[in-house]
Amino acid sequence: MNKKERYKGVLDYFIKNKPFAETELVYDNPFQLLIAVILSAQCTDKRINMVTPDLFRDYPTPEKLAHTDFDTLFPYIKSVSYPSNKTRHLLGMAKMLVEDFNGKVPETIEDLIKLPGVGRKTANVIASVVYNQPAMAVDTHVFRVSARLGLTTNAKTPLATEQQLVKNIPEEYISIAHHWLILHGRYTCLARNPKCEVCGLQVFCKYFNKGMRYEL
Repeated sequence: MNKKERYKGVLDYFIKNKPFAETELVYDNPFQLLIAVILSAQCTDKRINMVTPDLFRDYPTPEKLAHTDFDTLFPYIKSVSYPSNKTRHLLGMAKMLVEDFNGKVPETIEDLIKLPGVGRKTANVIASVVYNQPAMAVDTHVFRVSARLGLTTNAKTPLATEQQLVKNIPEEYISIAHHWLILHGRYTCLARNPKCEVCGLQVFCKYFNKGMRYEL
């Protein structure tokens, strides 16, 4: 099976079996999604969805968030991973939105990564989900699943994975493919004990067909 056939088989499977896929983070607008994605780094979406309702209620705009302080904001997110760093990131992000972007979440990757707490993965999520751009956010799930399936070859970094996926996935599917790969990694292609026996991608998967059992 060549690369083109593998990509087609994987995409066709998801198109048929998961025609609708989206982030599991709960949000109502771009600003809320930006907050949620910043908080979700190395933390579960379930945990983030537990803490954001109060945060969104009390800080509905960048202006409101920018005018609070560390000690006031920290208790809202103290249960997430790295709460101190993320508190500082949220405050810095809100202030930059107000001062440099007129309170609006920017559209381009270049502008998004200027914001405190926003790396390339977060920027790609916002560009893809909010602005419907063909951006591929690579988290640990996407990195692992892409390598196991054989969609990527010798990709040692998230950026290398992103570049290979964007090169080989038709533009109209890039945004949803990000969610397909994340959800597949979250519920089927688990890091330590992948559920190969119930996976519908066995025929296309290098990991399964080589009988490999390694961790990514």
